[in-house]
Amino acid sequence: METMLEFLPLVLSGVSLTISLALTSVTIAVLCGICGAAMKLSNSSILQVIGGLYTTLVRGVPDLVLMLLVFFGGQILINAIGEKTGLWTYIEISSFWAGTCSIGFIFGAYMTETFRGAFLAVHKGQIEAAKALGMMPRRYLVRIVWPQIVPHALPNFTNNWLVLMKTTALVSIIGLQDVVYNANQAGRTSQEPLTFLLLTFFIFLGLTLLSDIGLRKLGRIYAVK
Repeated sequence: METMLEFLPLVLSGVSLTISLALTSVTIAVLCGICGAAMKLSNSSILQVIGGLYTTLVRGVPDLVLMLLVFFGGQILINAIGEKTGLWTYIEISSFWAGTCSIGFIFGAYMTETFRGAFLAVHKGQIEAAKALGMMPRRYLVRIVWPQIVPHALPNFTNNWLVLMKTTALVSIIGLQDVVYNANQAGRTSQEPLTFLLLTFFIFLGLTLLSDIGLRKLGRIYAVK
């Protein structure tokens, strides 16, 4: 117990970073998902192919491989472009942004299917009626389509969010001092790895339960509407 109390501040300092990482990643994932769904629903065959390649690529490559490619390959690519164009000298991609961008890009593919399926669940007659009444696309998307998309998208969004939050543990591989990295360091230093692994277990379990409760309440709000 004394050992846990000694290293507890170190472990808890990684919790806020893990939460920030998850929130930033899910924001990127939602943006990628909206763009991906728009491409797959587009009338343009080129955009449909790009959207299909995006989802196929992500689902066919392990998450850790993509993360390492972004962290190492992305930095090499950006600096190679800067050297060729002369626009910049050297840019170093931080572990945080390598982690958030890769996780956001990965889960953007799953969000793509979530939003595409939710949009297809909206009856086309309502959109056609809105167009016939002269409503602008932005207005009928906000007032008619969006309120109906959310209830259909929330169940899959909840699953994606919960998996995404657990996937943030992978960033410890690239040196980001999240809760997993700090717990591992505490376990090595104190020579009690099991104690801090169990602590990490309960931290992630708590975050998952809180997220599930919050999203279920949100689902009930939209269900009432």
